[in-house]
Amino acid sequence: MTTLKGQGIELEEIRAAAARIAGKVHRTPLVSSRTLGDRAGVELHLKCESFQKTGSFKARGALHKVLRLTEAERARGLVTVSAGNHAQAVAWAAGQAGIPCSVVMPTGAPRSKIDAVRGYGAEVILHEDRATLFDKLHEVREATGRTFVHPFDDPVVLAGAGTAGLEIVEDLPGVEWVVVPVGGGGLLAGVASAVKGARPEVRVAAVELEAGPGLGPALAAGKPVPVSRPAETLADGMTPPFVGALPLEIARRSLDALVTVSEREIIEAMRLLLTRAKLYVEGSGAAATAAVLAGKIGVPRGARVAAIVSGGNVDPERLLSAFRQGA
Repeated sequence: MTTLKGQGIELEEIRAAAARIAGKVHRTPLVSSRTLGDRAGVELHLKCESFQKTGSFKARGALHKVLRLTEAERARGLVTVSAGNHAQAVAWAAGQAGIPCSVVMPTGAPRSKIDAVRGYGAEVILHEDRATLFDKLHEVREATGRTFVHPFDDPVVLAGAGTAGLEIVEDLPGVEWVVVPVGGGGLLAGVASAVKGARPEVRVAAVELEAGPGLGPALAAGKPVPVSRPAETLADGMTPPFVGALPLEIARRSLDALVTVSEREIIEAMRLLLTRAKLYVEGSGAAATAAVLAGKIGVPRGARVAAIVSGGNVDPERLLSAFRQGA
């Protein structure tokens, strides 16, 4: 059983997760970008989860969850809910294990993500209202009896996500700041647990959408709260209807900074990541870099910073349209 201790998921649980998924997912590169770092006045390194299986960090947690399922849970099949990246990851992991899978997705999810989920063999159930996605999920779950794989509030999934943070502290000696995008909080919770567990002196910053923050309101309320998210954003992976209870508790214990970025700042970061670092990334994947480039976090000049590029699943047409509008 994966447990919570100290500032988050136990480090040994994350190390065990890393051993379980080793060889089945990528140990993604951590690349330096002097050009982008010079713009921000820091030594910038990019953790390229856009190169991960299914195009995002989500494959880590989804596969770890599938590997920990009981035979009875596997026999019932899986169901989940996601705007895209978790959907793809669970569909892929289920396919690897030969387990049937259904995914509830918002109607407005990027077409490439919907097509990818179907391509991995899962059933896609489209739902119009993002605010009631989890209501639809529970309806499907009750009707089918399938095992729910929560996108951001399951300790087993979080331990898998935390392996990205473990790789950062192993591969970048002297890292001082780790910057993480946050939607439902799963990546933040896993990475913060790994980083603080292995290197307590390293600081962790969370980045969320200026137009629809979720973690800030939840921290202020002391509990997960439903929030309004922007319908039209390139950072669709940062728009779940609320932040998870477990990520919220971990953030409360371990977070050193919480900032927001605008859509314009995200698009500019996407442009620079593409043209300077040669990385094709989605809006959520550019959010951490956007915060560093915009000087939002207050990182000391010359600090060694790792920004997580969480995913690269974006429709080319949407990306080109955003670049044209921002030109």
